Amino acid sequence: MDERQALIAFGAMSQETRLKIVRLLVKAGPDGMAAGSIAEAAGVTASNVSFHLKELERGGLVTARRDARSIVYSADYQALSGLIRFLMEDCCAGNPAICQPALAPACC
Repeated sequence: MDERQALIAFGAMSQETRLKIVRLLVKAGPDGMAAGSIAEAAGVTASNVSFHLKELERGGLVTARRDARSIVYSADYQALSGLIRFLMEDCCAGNPAICQPALAPACC
């Protein structure tokens, strides 16, 4: 991930509802959640969640797929991991072992 991509991703998450949505989708796992379920869980309207999901998709943090009549959104784990690696890649004043726990796989 380069600096431009990181700025876009951080910009996409720099709002309370969008951060909540990313966290919901991370918890949901690879199966993701339908847009309506996301709206309900986040406590926002369908049109509001649609706006936020588009921003997160533009930031490369979520993916969408059609499932019958629903659009199901999933966290893009590779992009989220890339964002963490971007933050940590030059860390710890030459002592990378300090940062190793943060760079280790965090899920499942």
